[in-house]
Amino acid sequence: MYESALPVCQKRTAALCVAPGLATLYAAALNRTSLKNRVFQWLQSAPHSFVASALAIGWTSEYELFDIKLAEPVSRNVAMEEMERALPPDLPILDARLVEDKHPALMGRLVMADYTIRLAGDVAPIHAAMEEYWAQDVVLAMRKTKSGEKQTNIRPMSILLEKEPTGLYARLMLTERETLKPDLLVATLAKMAGVELPQTRIHRLLLLGMDASGSPTPLLEL
Repeated sequence: MYESALPVCQKRTAALCVAPGLATLYAAALNRTSLKNRVFQWLQSAPHSFVASALAIGWTSEYELFDIKLAEPVSRNVAMEEMERALPPDLPILDARLVEDKHPALMGRLVMADYTIRLAGDVAPIHAAMEEYWAQDVVLAMRKTKSGEKQTNIRPMSILLEKEPTGLYARLMLTERETLKPDLLVATLAKMAGVELPQTRIHRLLLLGMDASGSPTPLLEL
């Protein structure tokens, strides 16, 4: 390994933890409830969200998170029950956290994410390249930004890398200014290994921010 549920709120449901699915489906479900929302902000899933990167086509995740603002106080149970009634069983609400309006939004606290990356074929060359990659202070790659592609040092954006029998586990930066996507990491490792880019299956496990001590912490625990 390489490594450098809840009280009633005043107004806002800070986060609903939901099974991965289409953002539009959850938005439509919210409109079918009696919850009076003022602001609806998706984390990760929404095409209109520019703060954090949405999942790419073909990627999967353990869950999705979104913030909603409410015009009046509700209990956690009411929020859960209303959304559960409006959604099909295959798209459950996993958890809800209720906080005051002044509580920081989830999108603003997102710092990094954990992924499992499965690789087709022989993983030995990629594993060997991981050691070379981690030993460097600077690893340049062409990273897509809002203004286009830009050569960037992606090495500091890799927080943790761990070899797995079928690929690797990675903790990567996921902020507006510093984002390292797992497919770019794999492409860089393949280039360093001198092999063709293997087919990959990318699964996001966890979304994290930083607690008061500066330690990575799951967003719903902040």
